[in-house]
Amino acid sequence: MARWNRGARLEGLVAHADAGSQFTSLRYSERLDDIGAVPSIGSVGDSYDNALAESVNSLLKTELIRGPGQGPWRTVDDVELATLGWVHWWNTRRIHGYLDDQSPDQFEAAYAADRTNHTDKKMCCV
Repeated sequence: MARWNRGARLEGLVAHADAGSQFTSLRYSERLDDIGAVPSIGSVGDSYDNALAESVNSLLKTELIRGPGQGPWRTVDDVELATLGWVHWWNTRRIHGYLDDQSPDQFEAAYAADRTNHTDKKMCCV
């Protein structure tokens, strides 16, 4: 419809969809390219970049919203404040397997200490 109303090329048009099978279709991607449109997800039109967001949303719901000892949630403000606390915990103190079972704070402190040690060694031996 937008192409029919506006002409052959629609530079900057973003095609939104539910990340279904059309985003894995080569012909769909080619057609978007033909008219100058881009898919709303992924730099190459794949739907896999949404998996991380879905995973984090699932963890938020499991650990906070529906978690043991949580709620009842009386207002949206209650949920917003609890979410802020959960995100802070996630970004600073949560143990991550990818970080060798350290929290982001511990990992960053170890990284900073290692960089300081390397800098000190370089300065002493120049």
